[in-house]
Amino acid sequence: MSLYDKKHVAYSGRLVIVGFGSIGQGVLPLIVRHIDMPASRISIVTAEPRGREVAAEYGIEFVELALTRANYREVLDKRLGAGDFLLNLSVDVSSVALIEFAQAKGAFYLDTCIEPWAGGYTDPSLTPSQRSNYALRESARALRAKFAGGPTAVLTHGANPGLVSHLVKEALLDIARDTGAAPAKVPSSRGEWAGLAAGLGVKVIHIAERDTQVAKYPKKVGEFVNTWSIDGFVGEGSQPAELGWGSHEKTFPADGKRHEFGCDAAIYLMRPGAGTRVRSWTPLEGPYHGFLVTHNESISIADYYTVETAGKIAYRPTVHYAYHPCDDAVLSLHELAGKNWIMQPAKRLMMDEITTGMDELGVLLMGHKKGAYWFGSRLTIEESRKLCPHNNATSLQVTVAVLAGIVWAIENPKAGPVEADEMDHVRCMEVCRPYLGTVVGAYSDWTPLKDRERLFPERLVRDDPWQFDNFRVA
Repeated sequence: MSLYDKKHVAYSGRLVIVGFGSIGQGVLPLIVRHIDMPASRISIVTAEPRGREVAAEYGIEFVELALTRANYREVLDKRLGAGDFLLNLSVDVSSVALIEFAQAKGAFYLDTCIEPWAGGYTDPSLTPSQRSNYALRESARALRAKFAGGPTAVLTHGANPGLVSHLVKEALLDIARDTGAAPAKVPSSRGEWAGLAAGLGVKVIHIAERDTQVAKYPKKVGEFVNTWSIDGFVGEGSQPAELGWGSHEKTFPADGKRHEFGCDAAIYLMRPGAGTRVRSWTPLEGPYHGFLVTHNESISIADYYTVETAGKIAYRPTVHYAYHPCDDAVLSLHELAGKNWIMQPAKRLMMDEITTGMDELGVLLMGHKKGAYWFGSRLTIEESRKLCPHNNATSLQVTVAVLAGIVWAIENPKAGPVEADEMDHVRCMEVCRPYLGTVVGAYSDWTPLKDRERLFPERLVRDDPWQFDNFRVA
């Protein structure tokens, strides 16, 4: 039996998929392929008609109905019971509301981000802090004590957030091995993992991603084009730029703000993430400008790897996303910003029309003895099409991580609400790796100061290249 036919787990409950956009359509064939359960026990509830033909291909019930504050309990009540699974891949549906509902029903849960009700990302009555991913994460974390030991609810487990947390652990072990600092045993607790990162001297972690996929049809004026959820990307891109704030940072951004509640592991900037550029590096792209789009992992990784001594922060890495989407998405963002963040009237998700390109997605760990180390996935559009139908290179990195989260939840049924950083990275990578194309690690002497000031002087922090001000591009 090949890895692509293996049943990872048998499951006797019902599975309800809420939302059936690019990720829902892409994960369905993986679920059918790798989870031993009849198709008759899977159903889809979604606000839009797209994907109906994909559901029909696999004999899956398809219900076109938008979940709202007013109807979600009634709609889901007859579909979920003890031991069933609620897979939330929607937009504009509150993750916290669905988690609480699933817990009350005794059902499993998984999402790829903490989503608010419609308008929560851009509601002008809310402060930037209240619209942040930090606030959304804190609202979900507040459920942990209430539902400790309850049915497993996997929070934010797609490619990023999700898969990248497992890549960080593999990268740390690689650096430890290559610098002669390998631990006697693989860390098994938060404290041990944080101690390893601190001991290695990792100061900065970027989720460094470059999407080079190209479609046969160029972007049109008034059209937003992307390789994954357009509504999801615009929503998170309109939130404040956010990053985990490291203990080594000596300066503070002029427009930076701290939150007045929660774990205090992150800060935000008074500007949208899709309008904030940062410098980063991947092995194939080399140096590039990415967007500092907010993501849950920027906060959760910084929080997880924090070391406290006598009630004070002794170590914490700076963590953020540095995203260079496909070139048509960059043009779309440029147009969106010019319209003061009011979305274009037309939207196009790139899938079948993609002709070439890859998604180079990984984590870049910097500040240790060997400088910089990128570890991640290089997945081409050609590979993704061979590996799994209804996916492109970007979506498959997400959908296989969703599959891994489902498998882990079923195998660990009483973990309560849990984030990727707390899960078994070995098991999750075992499920994901066959679908990630080429998984590579690469060291580099790149720093954010390299080749700077060739044309103009800049205000740089020379004594430590790993300061956030050195990464940021106004």
